[in-house]
Amino acid sequence: MFEVVSNDILAPSLHRMVVRAPRVAASRKPGQFVIVRSAPEEERIPLTIGDADNAVGTITLFVQAIGASTRTIVATPVGGFLRDVAGPLGLPTHIEQWGRVACIGGGVGTAVLYPLAKALAEAGNDVTTIIGGRADAFIILKHELSAISKEVLITTEDGSMGRKGFVTAALADLMADPATCPQAVFAIGPVPMMRAVTELTRPQGITTIVSLNPIMIDGTGMCGGCRVLVEGEPRFACVDGPEFDGHKVDFENLFDRLSTYRSHEAANCRLNRQVQP
Repeated sequence: MFEVVSNDILAPSLHRMVVRAPRVAASRKPGQFVIVRSAPEEERIPLTIGDADNAVGTITLFVQAIGASTRTIVATPVGGFLRDVAGPLGLPTHIEQWGRVACIGGGVGTAVLYPLAKALAEAGNDVTTIIGGRADAFIILKHELSAISKEVLITTEDGSMGRKGFVTAALADLMADPATCPQAVFAIGPVPMMRAVTELTRPQGITTIVSLNPIMIDGTGMCGGCRVLVEGEPRFACVDGPEFDGHKVDFENLFDRLSTYRSHEAANCRLNRQVQP
């Protein structure tokens, strides 16, 4: 059992939860994730480890409550317990001194981006962070990212904060100036955003790393649910990723796999039930 130490709301339906998991905290690296269940009968949910404090044995998870199982997880009160926190899983982010790096987060992807950007900054990179969201209420971690970034650029679709538009416009401006053009780009967020970033950097051959979010069940490569195509070859996001070279990812295949069960989730899934807050 894993105790919930804190549970805060960062944005609509998005919680930051600090959980006591000392063995995970001691061994996790940026880019890795855990599989969480709130109770034995619940669905397994993969969640990126947003931060860790090895001294007190805690990890930080960012949970978007969009389905029955994630709503159950975020409903766990401080002092309550999660049944399973298994990990760390997945390959760590490859961190090196690239020079100028652009870190791009869209929506809840900004939470996944944070440990990666922090590690890149600690490795001596000149980090510019671009955060995107539908509106100002969905812009998260701007203060935390400002502390580790040379600059934080914000875009919102409705113009309620920062620049009106998408993260790709801010990235295009960086790329247009030789003094700010990044040597590497890391993008985490909705699949359309990651694909758009990848296509923007492709002509200039800028290394572009994306973190993929296919359907995942066991997190060990046994079920095959998280299969993605990279350079035309099957890879499993849970053991070969979740991060891949964006220029080699088949995003159309990823779109198709993510939408496979969409029509069943609302009507037929056994987890489509009322969850008490």
